[in-house]
This record gives sequence, structure tokens and C-alpha cells, in this order.
Amino acid sequence: MKTPQRMGGIAALIGAATTLLGAVVFAALLAPKGLGSTDADPGKTVALLVDNQGAMRAFNLIIFLAFGVTLIFLSLALYERLKAGSTVLAQAATIFTLIWAVLVIVVGTLSIIDLSTVVKLHGENPAQAATVWLTLNSVETGLGAGGGETIVSGLWLLLLSWAALRARALPRLLIYLGVVTGVAGILSVLALTGLQAVYALGLIIWFAWLGT
Repeated sequence: MKTPQRMGGIAALIGAATTLLGAVVFAALLAPKGLGSTDADPGKTVALLVDNQGAMRAFNLIIFLAFGVTLIFLSLALYERLKAGSTVLAQAATIFTLIWAVLVIVVGTLSIIDLSTVVKLHGENPAQAATVWLTLNSVETGLGAGGGETIVSGLWLLLLSWAALRARALPRLLIYLGVVTGVAGILSVLALTGLQAVYALGLIIWFAWLGT
């Protein structure tokens, strides 16, 4: 029991670190240059990606693929900790964790492949590369933070908090933080985009607290 819980704690801390890295890099470096904005010039965005393709590949590898793998280890540790309260809830929470992990890994893989495609096309036809980027990026956004992945993670936090409350396996304040963060994530997709910052910050704190 001790080893899975230790691995789960490490996975949660890695999750906090990768989420923090993603938030800081996006807010400080990418957003000011127009990445992630619906009003951004696709031609300038593609040129920026071409000039920084190595750094962008490493960034996507860390915040998506590494994060997705940690979720798998975290799901196993959480199941062991929560199953005493309700096996069904613990199993459901585990399934949602794995769905989230798959989405994150898929988005990360697409991001790296799409970047390579656009970079190659840019050398032949910059205008066409910009058009292709718009299409590929819309798919990534739909699966990732712009939609599916955030909805799944929000529902996961709500379900996990319910299971933890039943099992009395986590601090009550941590459980409430999970509820607030989950609701903020869901609402940030469905109605209130301003809650994205609340969701991101809540997720970082929640992971760090869970890990310790």
C-alpha cells in the first residue's frame, strides 16, 4: 500500500508542476504573442511556431504527454485510497481519470505532429500552412483546454470529491477545493470563460496539496 501511495503523491506533485509550467509559459510568453487568441493572425502564429519549433515540442511534451502519464499513476493510488468508502465511486473516478489521461496524451501527440506538419508546409507554401494550422488547431482546442479535456477533468474532480467525502480519505478542505475547481472548469467551458484562471489556479493548488 505504501509504495502506490508514494507513487501517487509524486505523480500529483508532477501534475502540479506541469500545470504551473503550462500556465506560466502561456500567460507570460505565448498569450502576449497571440497564441491561443481567436483574433490572432494565423500567418504570424505559424511563423512564430516555425521559429520556436524545438521549444514548442519540448513544451507540449512536458505539459501534455508527461502530465498524461502521471494521471495514470495517480488514478491507481487514488483508487486504493477511496475504494473503502465506495468501490463503485472509486471505480468511476478511476475511469474518468483514465479518460482524461487519454485525452491529454492524444492532444499532446496531435500538437507535436501538427507542429511538424505546419513547419514542413510553411517552407513550401506559407499561406497554405496558415490555413492548415487553423483547421488542426481547432481540433486540438476541441479536445483540449477549450472543451473536452476541461469538461472531463471538471467532472472527475466532482466525482472524486464525492468519493473522498464518502471514504473520509482526504482533508475536507481539499475536497471542497476540488468541488470549487471542478465547477469552475465546467463553467469556464459552458458559459464563463473568465473562470479559466480560477480553474487553473485551483488545479495547481489541489494537485500540490494532494501530493503532500
